[in-house]
Amino acid sequence: MASRKAAEKNLSLAAVLDLNEASALHRQLMGMKGSNVVIDASAVERVGALCVQVLMAGAKTWEEDKLSFTFARVSDAFMKTMQLIGVNIDHLLAKEIRQ
Repeated sequence: MASRKAAEKNLSLAAVLDLNEASALHRQLMGMKGSNVVIDASAVERVGALCVQVLMAGAKTWEEDKLSFTFARVSDAFMKTMQLIGVNIDHLLAKEIRQ
């Protein structure tokens, strides 16, 4: 069981989240297990489906571990891509950026 007050770790996503970035993203997330995660996607210009899968699998894993997995900031390109491929991340957005 996770501790009551888990540490918080921040992850800034690369501008291009393509096939080459998917493994690195997975590795970074696995290194943050056991901590609450705050993701900054404000610099993202392009998102590939594999990186979306890595992020959504991460969100599910953190939910199962009863830890926080939140997007603090997102770029328009990131949000538009998520909407285009049918992935709703509204529940993962920090309260400050929810519409």
